[in-house]
Amino acid sequence: MIDRARLEAIVREAGRIALAAWPGDGHVLAHWEKDPGSPVSAADLAVDAYLKRELRALLPAAGWLSEETLDSGARCAQDLVWLVDPIDGTRDFIGGRDGWAVSVALVNRHRPLFGYLYAPARRRAEGGEFWKGELGRGATRNGIPLTASARPALAGARVPARKLAPEDADLLRIEQPNSIALRMAMVAADEADLLATLRWGFEWDIAAAGLIAREAGAAVTDAFGKPLNYNKHDPRAFGVLCCSSAMHGEAVARLADRAARYSA
Repeated sequence: MIDRARLEAIVREAGRIALAAWPGDGHVLAHWEKDPGSPVSAADLAVDAYLKRELRALLPAAGWLSEETLDSGARCAQDLVWLVDPIDGTRDFIGGRDGWAVSVALVNRHRPLFGYLYAPARRRAEGGEFWKGELGRGATRNGIPLTASARPALAGARVPARKLAPEDADLLRIEQPNSIALRMAMVAADEADLLATLRWGFEWDIAAAGLIAREAGAAVTDAFGKPLNYNKHDPRAFGVLCCSSAMHGEAVARLADRAARYSA
């Protein structure tokens, strides 16, 4: 049995480490690009190192997959694996904006058992936003149970996005944090109705938030409406669709042509 209190304390400390370097509080942050268009900061690496040490000590039998650690593939032989994005939403983090979060999930045989998000720069009077989900036991934010959006139809759906395609003019654009995990969590909290991406993404971005959203009652799939699996040899999926369960079929149908075109 995992020590849940210790796990939560580790995630909170990871958020504290990140917040201590966040430029939004006036700190000077070293950052660069790993690849063109893919930023990373010294804080990403510091949080990654802390989580790798502490989570491995908490559960030595578990493998490791993180955005900021070179993947050896050895994890594929292990049933339990940590999926970690030390700072999801690095662009907002570097820019001093609050749309970033520490994301930690524990996966067992391709499905998440635990998912934690900590966004310490948001709701700071409450100690930040701390989201958690556990398979079969629901999801909470700051201890309050979550119930996902139940919107029945796409028209008028709230979508966290910077812009919408012309064919989606019937949707309502709302503020978008850079962190995809936080956008998914917005659906879990009934603050958004739909999050959809049409690009290749990585498991560490969505594992924790996907569990939180599902435990709150949302539908979470890839862009084609197929189930998401984790700890694959290639840790990618094409797109993520997180929305009210009632509108999932309609959303899949609307995205079908675009998903087929962009994934080719």
